[in-house]
Amino acid sequence: MTMIGQKNKKSTRRTLTSKWIKNNVLLKNPAIRKYIPDTQRFNAKNLESMLSSYKMVYIKPDRGTHGLGVIRAELAGEALNKYKYQFDTTTRTFSTFEAYYASLKKAVGSRSYLIQKGIHLLKYQGRRFDIRIMVQLSPSGKWETTGLIGRAAKEGKIVTNYHSGGRPMSVPVLLSQHVTGAKQTALLQELRQFGERIARAYQSTYPNFRQIGVDVGLDQSLTPWIIEVNTNPDPYIFNQLKDKSMYRKIMRYRRAQGIK
Repeated sequence: MTMIGQKNKKSTRRTLTSKWIKNNVLLKNPAIRKYIPDTQRFNAKNLESMLSSYKMVYIKPDRGTHGLGVIRAELAGEALNKYKYQFDTTTRTFSTFEAYYASLKKAVGSRSYLIQKGIHLLKYQGRRFDIRIMVQLSPSGKWETTGLIGRAAKEGKIVTNYHSGGRPMSVPVLLSQHVTGAKQTALLQELRQFGERIARAYQSTYPNFRQIGVDVGLDQSLTPWIIEVNTNPDPYIFNQLKDKSMYRKIMRYRRAQGIK
């Protein structure tokens, strides 16, 4: 391995910030690839093509946290001949793609951004939600899902992150309007196994990771789509739940792995 390769391996021991790189790690895995929304670099050609294909996309910074800087872009109007985007709580609509892209380019600035196929997330009481799967190496060295938590977006917001006003909630409660009983139990188990499969995929490329947080969005068919993988996940969101058992286990595993 070259010195640069050794440096990259060392730098990813605790965190990996580029969404583009994290995506490419998972794209190598055929069993996981189909759950990754189409993702491209932000430019005019890619934006026009992806809007034509998917009608709605998310534009997000390649490096960034807490849902900051995320934009929802879509075709609007009865004939889908208008261009609309929402940035934070502000919505703008344009009649030409050229004016639309110019406005988006100004909002994005000089930062590197990505375009991702939009997933129409399930909602709870009218609010979009996604699910964070916390996966950690156990004290015995086995990947284990130690927590599942839902995040319901604040009214009027397009992101679910806690730091952007999202509300941490019990996953079974959020799912209750869509799936119950044995089917819900099976889905929760599927999500746990899904997170562990993703962790093993990362470990094959970056063996020094000890924990990941997988943000998953469910569509109307209950298909889990990988929105993002966080290689330095915040454990404290789990302390917001009334039941503290997941939080205590997560912190115990972090201490066992020497993570503060």
